[in-house]
Amino acid sequence: MLTRIDHIGIACFDLDATVEFYRATYGFEVFHSEVNEEQGVREAMLKINGTSDGGASYLQLLEPTREDSAVGKWLAKNGEGVHHIAFGTADVDADAAAVRDKGVRVLYDEPRRGSMDSRITFLHPKDCHGVLTELVTAAGSHVQDPQDH
Repeated sequence: MLTRIDHIGIACFDLDATVEFYRATYGFEVFHSEVNEEQGVREAMLKINGTSDGGASYLQLLEPTREDSAVGKWLAKNGEGVHHIAFGTADVDADAAAVRDKGVRVLYDEPRRGSMDSRITFLHPKDCHGVLTELVTAAGSHVQDPQDH
């Protein structure tokens, strides 16, 4: 079950300048930054607020580290702007299977490593009314087995 908007991904040409804009304009500070070589991006997560399920909502700023990355190709075609929306879930595997069963194309056969050691997968934008959609299980999240109590 999806629990929250985890983050909104924003593609940018200059990560440092974009971080400075959000800091100076809205007071948002970088909560986490990293380079994800597999996805070919340098990113900064700006924490907006905490949520009742222990998660948080973020803006994820993404600068490609190479032109052939998904974000690099998207920027070349579309320019800067909202790239995707991500929903938090306690179990990305189960929720990806559930939406796949409803006819939505899931882009990865198995979830991959995302920001802050999360587990992620994406849903095809043509099946989601033009919106690239990500499902995210935060690192350390645990799906409780009924036998665990």
